[in-house]
Amino acid sequence: MGIVFYEERNFQGRSWDCSGDCADMSSYMNRCHSCRVERGCFMVYDRTNYMGNQYFMRRGEYHRGSYRIRIYERENFGGQMYELMDDCDNIMDRYRMNSFMSCNVMDGHWLMYEQPMYRGRQMYMRPGEYRNFTNMGSSGGMRFMSMRQIKAALNEFSYSLKYFPLLLHCCLVGCGNHGGA
Repeated sequence: MGIVFYEERNFQGRSWDCSGDCADMSSYMNRCHSCRVERGCFMVYDRTNYMGNQYFMRRGEYHRGSYRIRIYERENFGGQMYELMDDCDNIMDRYRMNSFMSCNVMDGHWLMYEQPMYRGRQMYMRPGEYRNFTNMGSSGGMRFMSMRQIKAALNEFSYSLKYFPLLLHCCLVGCGNHGGA
């Protein structure tokens, strides 16, 4: 086995084991709410035939878990603070902030986007304190305008995946999906 997909949360319900490429998973499952990578690395796509957004997955368990992040208006946790536990497609609309300059990821893994609606350049954030985004290699002081939980996409169905048996290193974990009943 390489990766096991489950129709229900917490690795319950009907499951499907996969150890190689699959251009269309819809004939095996109706939906995917959790999965477990037991061996290797996989790229999961949100459309059939390896199209659409792609999400890298390495050994581990993926299910909807706990997510919590505090964002701060200024560097070093200064200025106005907001705590989020869900995705935010537009920080300006929700919090009246042009951007945020530091954050504390308390639970979960997040992707930050430089534009609203999850567009533009991205930066991966795992649990920890991020006092200054310019010290993290973001040229020109990258500003973030939207964010999403990486594992949140497991609420829907994954349509295709590729197996990478020789890939040893990675920095991003998650599973992408696109609609499905």
